Amino acid sequence: MSDRPFEPTIALGHRIRRSPYFEATLRWGVKQFTVYNPVYMPTYFESPEADYWKLIENATLWDVAGERQVEISGPDAARFTQLLTPRDISKCAVGQARYVLICDHNGGIINDPLLLKLAEDRFWLSLADYDILLRAQGVAINAGMAVQICEPDVSPLQLQGPRAHQIMLALVGGWIEDLKFYRFREFELDGIPLIISRTGWSGERGYELFLRDGSRGDELWERIMAAGEPFGIAPGAPNQIRRIEAGLYSWGLDMDAANNPFEIGLDWLVDLDADIDFIGKPALQRIAATGISQKLVGIELDGDAAPCQCVPLSISGQRGRTVSTTWSPRLERNIGFAYLPIALASNGAQMTVHGRDGDVAAQVVPTPFDAPRYRG
Repeated sequence: MSDRPFEPTIALGHRIRRSPYFEATLRWGVKQFTVYNPVYMPTYFESPEADYWKLIENATLWDVAGERQVEISGPDAARFTQLLTPRDISKCAVGQARYVLICDHNGGIINDPLLLKLAEDRFWLSLADYDILLRAQGVAINAGMAVQICEPDVSPLQLQGPRAHQIMLALVGGWIEDLKFYRFREFELDGIPLIISRTGWSGERGYELFLRDGSRGDELWERIMAAGEPFGIAPGAPNQIRRIEAGLYSWGLDMDAANNPFEIGLDWLVDLDADIDFIGKPALQRIAATGISQKLVGIELDGDAAPCQCVPLSISGQRGRTVSTTWSPRLERNIGFAYLPIALASNGAQMTVHGRDGDVAAQVVPTPFDAPRYRG
C-alpha cells in the first residue's frame, strides 16, 4: 500500500494575488502554479521538458507578474537606490537596465533584481521572491533622503526563444531591431502602455514586456499569442532546465541570505573600490579580505534523470550540498550546482551525492553547461 494514497493540492484562494494574465494562462492550459511575491505564477503547461523544447526551438510566453516592481522616485532616488545595492549604478543611463544584488548588513544576498532606470530620479527594481518593498520602506525611514517608495501597477511578461525577435517585429514594428541588450523603451501597443526591455532569464534571445495597466492583461496576452502564431509560439514559464544549462542562478534555491556574492562568483556585482555607500559594505570588505570557505560550482552527475536536488554530498571526507539540478534532454546528462569546500572546488573534483534514492557519483565541471545564446 502506498504511503501517499493521494496527491495533495493547493486551493487557488484569494489570499494569493492573481496576475492580470491568470485567466489567460488557464485558457491556454497551465498545469501547475507556484507562489511568487505572493502571486500565482505558472511553472509549466504541457510538461517541463515539452515546454523546454518549445522554448529552445521557437518561443514561449511567460506570465512573470510575480516579479513585482519596487519604484523609487524623488530628488534622492539615485542615492537611495545605490544604498540598496553593492553594484555601482552611477554610470547607468536612463533607458538602461542592470542586473544587481541587494545584500543585508552581513553581506548576505537577499535579492538579485533587474534594475531599470526610467529617469534621473526614478528607478524600478524587478524582484526575485522576497519583500524588498517593505525592506526599502524601512530603510527609508532612517535614511534622511527625499524619496517615495511604492509598488506601481506593473506586471511583466517574458517572451523568450530564438524566434522571439521575429514575433516582436510583428508585434511592435521595426524599431525593435535597434533595442540593445539590457536596454528598454516605453511603447504603446494600440493604447496598451508598456515598457519593453531586451532582457530575460532563459539563455535565449528574449524580451520583457512590463504592462503598466493591469486591466489590459488578458488583451495583451492574446495580442502576443496571435502575433506569434506563425512563428510557433507557445505558452510557457521560467524553465529550470534551460536556465541551469545557461548557468543562470535562482535566488531562494541557489543562493539566499546565508550566501555572499563571493561564494557565488558574483563578486563582479560588488564595487568595493568605488566611492559609494551601500548596506553591507563593511561586511563585504571583511569577506573580501579574509576569503570564503565554500564555493558554488557546476556539477555533472552520473545516471539517468536522477535530479538529486538539495541533498548532501561528500568529497574527500568533507561535506557539501547540491542545490539546483536537472536532467538536460539536449545534453543528455544530469547537471546542476553544488556548494563545495573552497579547497576542493576545482574542475574535475570527484564527489558522492547522497540522493534520496541512493548515492550518485558526480564531478565538478565548468559552467555554463551550454553557452547562453541571447546575444545573437
